[in-house]
Amino acid sequence: MLYKALNISKQAVHQHQSVIDRKMEELCYVAMIVEQVRADHPTMGVRDIYYMMRPEGIGRDRFERYCQELGLSSVRTVNPCRTTDSSGVIRFPNLLEGLAITKVNTVWQSDITYFEVNGKFYYITFIIDAFSRMIVGHSVSKRLFTEDTVIPALEMAVRFRKGVNLAGLIFHSDGGGQYYSKKFLELTETLHFRNSMCLYSWENGKAERINGVIKNNYLEHRNINSYEELVMEVDRSVALYNNEKPHIKLHRMSPARYEKKFTFAESDFTAPGGREIRLCSQKSRIEMQKKINKKAITNKRQTVNLI
Repeated sequence: MLYKALNISKQAVHQHQSVIDRKMEELCYVAMIVEQVRADHPTMGVRDIYYMMRPEGIGRDRFERYCQELGLSSVRTVNPCRTTDSSGVIRFPNLLEGLAITKVNTVWQSDITYFEVNGKFYYITFIIDAFSRMIVGHSVSKRLFTEDTVIPALEMAVRFRKGVNLAGLIFHSDGGGQYYSKKFLELTETLHFRNSMCLYSWENGKAERINGVIKNNYLEHRNINSYEELVMEVDRSVALYNNEKPHIKLHRMSPARYEKKFTFAESDFTAPGGREIRLCSQKSRIEMQKKINKKAITNKRQTVNLI
């Protein structure tokens, strides 16, 4: 009755709301990246940042006005997506507080950063396993929208852990716009993930450190001149990081070696009632028995030689 009284269709209202939601989502993305640029270039003007970012669908004047309204034109920055507000922003509790992470696929953490190529910004999303620091998923995009950033990275991560039951996994982020978008939440719900968000960047430190490691230790040392080259170099850098780079927190092992060390000999088994039991897999028992037999034979030979 209300739609009829206003001489407007229900479909038109929903379409209008979708446009508004899309614009709010985009503005939140912009604020997030401007914060990162501010950290790297504290005195850079908003107009210079605009020409580096060139965000789609946002004109220069609107960009500057938006940044000024949020205090982003000064060194001190405010993220408009940090708390729930009337625009319908969803906040999830920080599920990592007091949590002991003792195995892989307990917590994945994610963050988005930017990388400049010939005066233009591109965006890199990383998802890491909080236990092993393994980069399980990543994406490189020209835009900041959810379907270009976190969704491709998450789909890659699920493929990377193919065959593993990921139900109940905690997906932790800083609460940027992509992580509470409808499309992303639908995907995490389908995967039976639990969403977790923090209020402050240091509460997502592992993911933020990955940004710096890949950018500063790898990408900055490559001759990258195009988007296509950036995609290839990110793939290469992730492979080198995962498989070769020693990590202090991993006892100087690479993430891949660390995972192999802690998952080869044991497999997870949850007994009825939810009590977790650590059981050696059949393959591990066979390998272990071989080593024991080999050592026994060696000791026997040494004993014979002594006699």
